[in-house]
Amino acid sequence: MAATKKILMLPGDGIGPEVMTEVRRVADWLSDKRGLGFEIEEALVGGAAIDAEGAPVSDATVAKAMAADAVLLGAVGGEKWDSLPFAQKPERGLLRLRKDMELFANLRPALVFDPLVEASSLKPELVSGLDIMIVRELTGGIYFGDPRGIEDMPDGQRRGINTQVYTTSEIRRVAAVAFELARKRSNRVCSVEKSNVMESGVLWREEVTKLHGEQYSDVELSHMYADNCAMQLVRRPKQFDVIVTDNLFGDILSDEAAMMTGSLGMLPSASLGGADASGRRKALYEPVHGSAPDITGQGIANPLATLLSFAMMLRYSFDLGAEAGMVEQAAQNVLARGLRTADIAQEGTTRVSTQEMGRALLEELHHSVV
Repeated sequence: MAATKKILMLPGDGIGPEVMTEVRRVADWLSDKRGLGFEIEEALVGGAAIDAEGAPVSDATVAKAMAADAVLLGAVGGEKWDSLPFAQKPERGLLRLRKDMELFANLRPALVFDPLVEASSLKPELVSGLDIMIVRELTGGIYFGDPRGIEDMPDGQRRGINTQVYTTSEIRRVAAVAFELARKRSNRVCSVEKSNVMESGVLWREEVTKLHGEQYSDVELSHMYADNCAMQLVRRPKQFDVIVTDNLFGDILSDEAAMMTGSLGMLPSASLGGADASGRRKALYEPVHGSAPDITGQGIANPLATLLSFAMMLRYSFDLGAEAGMVEQAAQNVLARGLRTADIAQEGTTRVSTQEMGRALLEELHHSVV
């Protein structure tokens, strides 16, 4: 990795620009206090790009994303663009970036911060200390398989068709990401599918098992059916370390795990591509929350999910684990002080604005190096 890290920031729509401003302040602080060189460029995506450039993402922005060491995205979408045809909606910009950058592995952590244990819908003893990483295959499976569509039948009925399809290479590359992550965590992977009723699940289990035996026998591997995994996540979630699964099941299970943490506004994510000869991966980081048009411009959005996405960037794209840990610990400390944005406010806590939350996190970072 070159000394200067090239970051493309895509604030997007709604609260995206507001929360991205706080990330920029933290990046500037790290550059100043930790001697990190960030070359940051901003561009448009989503509705903002439609309004200014006529498309959800321009070819020029895609080219910048391909050239960057990492991309950080805020949020896309909003009621203003809801009436547009499907192919022209703001979300297509994000989907194009994922496709063109070949981002096949979606990393969704479900991490419960100690001060937010009571905000979870599960009992505190079930979620206290929870730290799960779900690795979702992002570019294959039933969302992209052919044939697909809606067709008219001779008897007058209509039929909807989607095809679940995976190849050996698609399964092995996302499983490899999961195994590599597990080695840096608690060294356990649970592979999730439906091999009891789906041939694609049989192939998934066989290929994950084969890869494990060839390259990752040091990692503990278990298998679980997707429906049982959904049950176990609410029954005994701390049994899991890294979960790897396909596109459809990963979509569902990661949202389930997210809500166990107490707030969707607190959760980051990463989407990774394959490593090139130098080991560099194309990567896009984004908060799990949406554009929240109902609170846009009010200065009350929670910036922590985007800041934690930036921390994931530091760890996974730039191998800056110490700095990533500093940002994550600063977020923990701010919450321990009882500071809350509106989405996570509880009785007895102090409600703060977007800027105040960002400022408090910077204060914690400063205290960590003084």
